[in-house]
Amino acid sequence: MELNREHFRAIIFHNFRRGLSRQECFDELNSLYSDKAPSYSTVKNWYNEFNRGRCSIQDESRAGRPKSVVVPEKINAVRELIKQDRHVTYREIEASLDISMTSINKILHEHLSVKKICSRWIPHNLTNAQKKARVNWCKEMLEKYIQGTSKAVYNIYTGDESWIYAYEPETKQQSTVWVFQDEAKLTKVVRGRSTSKQMIACFFGINGHVATVALEQRRTVNSEWYTTICLPEVIGEIRKKQKNRRIIIHHDNASSHTSTQTKAFLTERKIELMALYLPQERIASNVLLGGRDIELRDVLRRGPYSHCNRFL
Repeated sequence: MELNREHFRAIIFHNFRRGLSRQECFDELNSLYSDKAPSYSTVKNWYNEFNRGRCSIQDESRAGRPKSVVVPEKINAVRELIKQDRHVTYREIEASLDISMTSINKILHEHLSVKKICSRWIPHNLTNAQKKARVNWCKEMLEKYIQGTSKAVYNIYTGDESWIYAYEPETKQQSTVWVFQDEAKLTKVVRGRSTSKQMIACFFGINGHVATVALEQRRTVNSEWYTTICLPEVIGEIRKKQKNRRIIIHHDNASSHTSTQTKAFLTERKIELMALYLPQERIASNVLLGGRDIELRDVLRRGPYSHCNRFL
């Protein structure tokens, strides 16, 4: 007959009642059962238990988590937490529902099929009519300039003014949210408060950046600044090597761009105007940038235009 743990515990209890010491009990078990006998630490632990008044030699019941917590009730609870707060974290779910990270991961990805993504930043929320107008304008320009292969595109220079803020918006990690499998990807408008800002005008052509002009000690762009400071600096930079170079300016229909003073200045300097489209919220045409539409703030903060950060 093979002796189990409870049999050895009964023998230890018997020796305890006989008055044998721990060492004497261990020696006796070792001499009778050799390598099958319990260790001295086991004998010692059970002597301590019997000294505290324990009489049972069976294992005590233990409180613990069920074998699996991935049950419909927990799955629904996680779903509700996500609906209440799309930024909820693993640790917050664990603290709220008292389930392990492994179980949370299984519920999120195998049962709810959710994933955490960053909201895609867009400069403005445009209406369908505004989007259609921009698409039509781009198509007209692509046709006029032969899909951008016309030599005339090397004479086009586009520019706009924009407030450059002294801090960056929230990071991608801060903007991540949980989305379910059947939900559309989220977007967010890039806007935020700032304690300081600088108005600048930036011009560039197909070959890259041309000039960046800061609006010093002025809060609004007007025709006087545009024709006496901004455009002369831009034109001077373009015609630095070729004084009679053809220039086609592409800017929006802001009042400072369409005023009588500005039109007279452009006519005097023999500057051509590119056809305007609706009030411009993004500055770069498909013709100039090979099909890409880039916002001024993005242009200024990366690549060869990063020097504009000195205005921030």
